[in-house]
Amino acid sequence: MQQTLFDTLEQLVVSTAEGVRPPERLSVSEAAAKYRHLNMPGSYVGPWLNETTPYLVEPMDVLNSIPYTAMIFAGPAQTGKTDMFLNWQTYTVRCDPADMMLIEKAQATARDFSHRRVDRLHRYSPEVGSRLVTRRNSDNTFDKHYRSGMILNLSWPTINELSGRPIPRLWLTDYDRMTQDVDGEGEPFDLARKRATTFQSHGMCAAESSPGFVLENPKWIAKSRHEAPPTQGILKLYNRGDRRRWNWKCVNPKCRMAFEPDFSLLRWPKSEDIMEAAEMVTMACPHCGLDYSHDPGDLPGKHELNRNGRWVKDGMFWLPDGTFSGKAFRSDIASFWMKGPAATFISWKDLVFKFLTAEKEFLDTGSETALKTTVNTDQGLPYTPKAQSEARLPETLKSRAKDYGQRVVPLGVRFLVACIDVQKNRFEVQVHGVGVGGDIWIVDRFAVKRSKRRDPEAPDQFFWINPGAYFEDWKLLVEEVMLKTYPLIDGSGRHMAIKLTMCDSGGREGVTTNAYQFVRWLRDGKNAPRDDGTEENEPEQGEYKWEPGLIPRFQLVKGDPSPTAPRVRLGYPDSQRKDRHAGARGEIPVLFLNANLLKDTVDKMLDRTEARGGRVNFPDWLPNDFYTELTVEHRDPAKGWINPKNYRNESWDLLVYCYASTLTRAVALEHIDWNRPYSWADEWDKNDLIFDPAKRAMPFENAAKATYDFAALADKLA
Repeated sequence: MQQTLFDTLEQLVVSTAEGVRPPERLSVSEAAAKYRHLNMPGSYVGPWLNETTPYLVEPMDVLNSIPYTAMIFAGPAQTGKTDMFLNWQTYTVRCDPADMMLIEKAQATARDFSHRRVDRLHRYSPEVGSRLVTRRNSDNTFDKHYRSGMILNLSWPTINELSGRPIPRLWLTDYDRMTQDVDGEGEPFDLARKRATTFQSHGMCAAESSPGFVLENPKWIAKSRHEAPPTQGILKLYNRGDRRRWNWKCVNPKCRMAFEPDFSLLRWPKSEDIMEAAEMVTMACPHCGLDYSHDPGDLPGKHELNRNGRWVKDGMFWLPDGTFSGKAFRSDIASFWMKGPAATFISWKDLVFKFLTAEKEFLDTGSETALKTTVNTDQGLPYTPKAQSEARLPETLKSRAKDYGQRVVPLGVRFLVACIDVQKNRFEVQVHGVGVGGDIWIVDRFAVKRSKRRDPEAPDQFFWINPGAYFEDWKLLVEEVMLKTYPLIDGSGRHMAIKLTMCDSGGREGVTTNAYQFVRWLRDGKNAPRDDGTEENEPEQGEYKWEPGLIPRFQLVKGDPSPTAPRVRLGYPDSQRKDRHAGARGEIPVLFLNANLLKDTVDKMLDRTEARGGRVNFPDWLPNDFYTELTVEHRDPAKGWINPKNYRNESWDLLVYCYASTLTRAVALEHIDWNRPYSWADEWDKNDLIFDPAKRAMPFENAAKATYDFAALADKLA
């Protein structure tokens, strides 16, 4: 039986009247206060109160204003900015029906918003929920139909969703966490805004987000007081608008000047106890220095300052007498940017505690992840990577070089790590010493250039190494690198063996396959099998040293393409080919590196001058080119670390490999207790990797098997 929408003629008339009812003359903020009800047990239950978040009133009321066709709100988390959409929806459903679209960053988050936010709005705000059409399929996850004829779509940024039918009212939430190029067609805000073009001044496209992108030019200078730094996402959109900033008014009768509550104005004492420092935070007026506390006392606290706050457009000034002067920057986009200290739902103590905790993590580990998160989402600011400081000069690094001896193990080194960069016709090798706290010394730098393949036309000459074409060239790494030892600087005659060798596994065609085959050879001591299963002997013209037990001392590395990957991740790449020329078959361990995260840390290590915390130490015999190679890359905000001129950068890459080695399970430097270190990382007199070559073989070298003369034995027994 066909389902009917109305049971009685009276219901039909009432519903029809809903569609032709003239708009109720309320602003969005007034409609929210009148018709929206919140139900958050344990937090707040009751009507929407504009005085709780007074900074949202003006942005909300722009949404139904004729002069503007777009609204941008940049602000931190805990501001209530997402509630602006729900208030706009309340206004639209109850006062002025029109189709709406909410655009979330992904389908999963759109589904969650539908169930967690929109459905609860319907449930707890009867003036909104009662206007839903009750017919089947009229209230589903991604589409809501109302009796006025209005439709609410919940969507995500794809070209199919952001093109086609016109929609007068659109809202993009958490803008900086969605793709900034939708299927190659452009930015999501621009595509969404086109949908409202048909409605001219009656259309409205809004976007909100906390900043999520890094500063693109640290040397940028603002052209106006309210211009945001050059970056992508919500602040880029903010700069298109009239650039309003949230201001407070100082209560000092001798001051009365307006100022923007920014994180840089917060003050706290220096203390080893982070919580203690955060609990004593205050904010100083930048004009007179008057100190405000978060909670009210002799002076108003944050909430009272917010209640008396004002949005100030770019070019305007809020004068001590309460009036405004100046010429406002004009745009058809109303744009707003507020900072973390003014956010209603986060305290100054929490802001400072999160910042100090993240800063400590950076100092301890070199990771900027937590620091970027708190600057973006808590402070409401774009993040400036630590690496975007003044460009480092080669001569600056060289000026720190000291006489640590030439190709010897300096005092302080506890173990050695060799790192290999695979080039077209050579293996570029750098040997590092690692000491307490992760300090690094450059012990050696050389290239393995000549193979053991003789030139038939010149038998006394050997061909250049070709890592992509000749697997047997890789075998040179055992004797040239892995089994290499270095004398201690103390003159005792003792040597230190290499703990771990890291080697690049990508690059030119054939390199990866040969790298994987070399690992198998290290493991088994056998060459690649023929198709019939017998061992294939390459045309070798020299002996290659092989020792059992070397495989744990060798690690292939490769860059991880995912920007969200951990610093290092051990994986087992597989190949679809199963023949004898295949690469990995799922049994070759490869350490995948998040190059940007690792290089961020190494970049800061190069700045460090204090010992026992990751300082890099240079011997004075290194050539100038070594230092140049450390400085040719820079961090691009969109692309990460890049080498725009493709200059040689082996010193830099190999130093990054060394740092990555300390994060492996074989080393686990961050977990070493230097008061009770592993025997291979102990002081020289206790170190298992130190030996006297005049007295015994290299550590852990397999003893030669005993040989027996059975004929002589038979003679003795006769």
